Amino acid sequence: MPPQPDLSARTGSAGGPPPEIGFRDAFRQLRVLFGALRRSPYRRACFLLTFGLVAVICLNMLGQIRLNAWQGDFFDALEQRLPGALLDQTLIFFAIVLVLLLFVVAETWFRELLEVRLREWLTRDLLDQWVTGRRPWLLGFQGDIARNPDQRLQADARQLTELTITLGIGLLRSTLLLAGFLGVLWTLSAGAVFRLGESELHIPGYLVWCALAYAVSGSWLTWRVGRPMIGLNAERYAREAELRFALVRISENAEAIALHDGAAGERRLLDQPVDAVVAITRRLAYALARLTWITSGYGWLGLIVPVLAAAPGYFQGQLSFGGLMMTVGAFNQVQAALRWFVDYFPAIADWRATLFRVVALREILPGLDTLAEGEGRITYVEHTEPRITLADLRVALPGSEVVLAEPLVELAPGERLLLTGPKGVGKSAVFHALAGLWPWGSGTVHLPPRDRLAFLPGRPYLPLGSLRAVLAYPALPDSPASTDTDPGAALERTGLARLVPLLDTERRWDQELGTDEQQRLVAARLLLHRPAAVVMDEPMSALDPDRRELLADLFAHELEATTVLALGPPVQDPFYHRRITIERRPAGSGT
Repeated sequence: MPPQPDLSARTGSAGGPPPEIGFRDAFRQLRVLFGALRRSPYRRACFLLTFGLVAVICLNMLGQIRLNAWQGDFFDALEQRLPGALLDQTLIFFAIVLVLLLFVVAETWFRELLEVRLREWLTRDLLDQWVTGRRPWLLGFQGDIARNPDQRLQADARQLTELTITLGIGLLRSTLLLAGFLGVLWTLSAGAVFRLGESELHIPGYLVWCALAYAVSGSWLTWRVGRPMIGLNAERYAREAELRFALVRISENAEAIALHDGAAGERRLLDQPVDAVVAITRRLAYALARLTWITSGYGWLGLIVPVLAAAPGYFQGQLSFGGLMMTVGAFNQVQAALRWFVDYFPAIADWRATLFRVVALREILPGLDTLAEGEGRITYVEHTEPRITLADLRVALPGSEVVLAEPLVELAPGERLLLTGPKGVGKSAVFHALAGLWPWGSGTVHLPPRDRLAFLPGRPYLPLGSLRAVLAYPALPDSPASTDTDPGAALERTGLARLVPLLDTERRWDQELGTDEQQRLVAARLLLHRPAAVVMDEPMSALDPDRRELLADLFAHELEATTVLALGPPVQDPFYHRRITIERRPAGSGT
């Protein structure tokens, strides 16, 4: 008796509160992405663009320091009523602004190119991690993290790229400005002396301490008030994805909804995801309103605090008017650098939530290949010839197992076998087990090489692209699976001659064609691929008797050597050479 798989270990948390999304492991998650970037072919372009961007920002910072020094000279010339000096300072101003303008344009160019490259790398990296092997299927068993992976790969990747560059540039610029203008402030207030009656109080770098105290207090208040926005942003993305999924579902099933006259019911069902989006958006709005008390009030106070801080030195004659304006400018630059956290906290909260969603998905994907590795598994062996053998196959399910009535099942080339049983017995579970999508259980499955094997689910899958690409799938259209069968001839053979002129037309064929035509299209694909064996789930269920006879004729002639293993309801169909019953038993019941 094989051990039953621990489904909770695979399906993720079924309930409970979501994990707190804080900044504790943000650096670890950034290291994960940075390590992936270093191993990618995009690393050279991204690093060069980053280097150019940092260099331009550094030069821009030096230009800002020069502009601040010019401000003191300009206002001194204005205070002393020196027209010639004022004209000279005006010309110097235009020269400084021209250089700064060049730096701003260069920064924009580097930034946009870096954003494009990072977005391209991150999207392709996530796609490489997701669309490989059986990971798209296995991801569905990972609970909440598996919901709407399309948003994480598209919207979240875009959002993370844009926010990372925006916040990174802002942090770098603020750090450089802080380093540059702290020195200016320290120099201007190095000799600050406050007279209290007959006594004097000397505070070296007085303006520096004022700027630091002002910025630290604002940052602390912002963190205290705005911290809940991190989790709220993560929840908002999840609710938005659920709403988008509900809308897409209606669009893709419009015909069925119209036939059942179910628009009213569908409209009522849409209220639930809309209500969820509105509720979380309302909570975010309240949180942002609370935070605005801090950020806006902090900004308004910034207009007067620098003047008040520098006023004692000006009134005592330690600063000229130009020196006062230069001090105010330097103070504003320092406090602007220090208030970066205050100004950008909503974006930081958004970035943190997005980083969590992207990295959480990326980290879980590689582990899907070894999912529940310690549990009982079915052994898969590749046959060198077109044969299928099932030895002591048991498929483990929660609380039960599915077995075959015969412990050893062997199919010779060209033989056709039906595994049958009543509805709910577990036929689809056996189909998934044969395909390796549900490997939990015991026994051995011998199959031909994968490139000579075809699995046909009950619902045909038609990929996006031209009809020629649909027929060639999973191969590419320019590398046909068969050299002796023309796609047009395959369509005609399966009764789809009307589609021959549309071979190179790109449409949503899964919506253009009815289920009957889709299954015939899959039969045409078999004619092109000529697999050694075919495993089918609920085969030809949508076909009328004439079409079933047509497909049976295909396997009697062109596909005569193809081994067929089908799973379906009990039927008396001469198409199959043998029938074996599928049984479902309680877990631990034995043989």
